[in-house]
Amino acid sequence: MDNPNFSIEFFPPKTAEGAEKLRVTRAKLSELKPKYFSVTFGAGGSTQRGTLDTVVEILAAGEQAAPHLSCVGGTRESIREILSEFKSHGIKRIVALRGDLPSGYGAAGEFRYANELVEFIRQETGDWFHIEVAAYPEVHPQAKSPQDDLLAFERKIKAGANAAITQYFYNADAYFQFVEQTRKLGIDVPIVAGIMPITNYTQLMRFSDMCGAEIPRWVRLKLASFGDDSVSIKAFGLDVVTALCERLLQGGAPGLHFYSMNQAAATTALWQRLV
Repeated sequence: MDNPNFSIEFFPPKTAEGAEKLRVTRAKLSELKPKYFSVTFGAGGSTQRGTLDTVVEILAAGEQAAPHLSCVGGTRESIREILSEFKSHGIKRIVALRGDLPSGYGAAGEFRYANELVEFIRQETGDWFHIEVAAYPEVHPQAKSPQDDLLAFERKIKAGANAAITQYFYNADAYFQFVEQTRKLGIDVPIVAGIMPITNYTQLMRFSDMCGAEIPRWVRLKLASFGDDSVSIKAFGLDVVTALCERLLQGGAPGLHFYSMNQAAATTALWQRLV
């Protein structure tokens, strides 16, 4: 597997200390030569400035970077301003998402779904941006049905998305079935598999409950059996996720997108086993 097909995700730091830690993490992960780094965008655009600042810093270091952009809570004018600012910094890649409203936030804004955001980006900027969107092999937790979710994905691609990144998962069959279903609809864009390293059982359970990612029962029970033994959790997690990545790549996945959680060790360990 060639390194250019791998990418790594960060979230924007909230403190000066966090920013410095991320610089150290990024320096370590840059040695792996990922195709690009992506930087998340908080609910309702709450981390908008931090997202842009982090992306600009990555670009200044000579790396490729893609800001996430969520549209819920935004207006056409506010999104237009963000796109203009992205362009002014020479940003050429965006991860376009619907996003979630932060708690206590009022109206949903002028965009309801990610396909409306993708369509707006194309209307405003033509082919300037390479646009990635989200995909859900195990079905979006708010979807009415698997078929509705598949059609929602189709709308995002038809609106002008170039590629997709999946929510993380631990069941390779879910990914392969999803890709097969999209191909039957005539969708031929690359669908990159999102990969979450396993380093902390409690954290993983919390994230998975929120986003609808299934942890296979045997994995869950094994992780729980380790208790507070973080060394065993990380070693077992590395084995499980390495096997998942190998099967995905052998099965034709065009790339892997690592959710780093702003840490270098787990992603590096996985990467070294795969290349």
